[in-house]
Amino acid sequence: MASYRPNVAALIVNQKGKLLICERINSKGAWQFPQGGVNHGETHRKALSREILEEVGLPKDCYKVKEKRGGYTYLYPKQVKKQKLYFDGQVQTYYLCFLKKKAPCIDLDQKSPEFRDYKWIKPEDFKLKWLPEFKRQVYRAVLLDFFNVRL
Repeated sequence: MASYRPNVAALIVNQKGKLLICERINSKGAWQFPQGGVNHGETHRKALSREILEEVGLPKDCYKVKEKRGGYTYLYPKQVKKQKLYFDGQVQTYYLCFLKKKAPCIDLDQKSPEFRDYKWIKPEDFKLKWLPEFKRQVYRAVLLDFFNVRL
């Protein structure tokens, strides 16, 4: 039976209804949502707040969580699995977060930066080609579940 690493992901929507996507620092053209693992003993909500702050510089009082959905899973391909010794894949919980009016700008200049760039897009403008193949079915499901967008 597969073992899955618990993970949280943020669907951050701004005042104009656009969705935040970020380009991975080590992979030009690879765009994704802010996300990360849940540490042992950490709640999913705490992990969400930590990841959003660590990755895009937004404190938790700058956004409101409106909805969450979980159980999205994927398995790592062999080359990734070699680096992730304890898990076969990830099980993700997604949170729909709305930025508050006075939220600061996104700040990717963090201690251990994961992203090189960001942009705000309409959910229907997300391109599956920005993702590795093994993550695409999750993004398809998430965009359909939260935004009724078929990719």
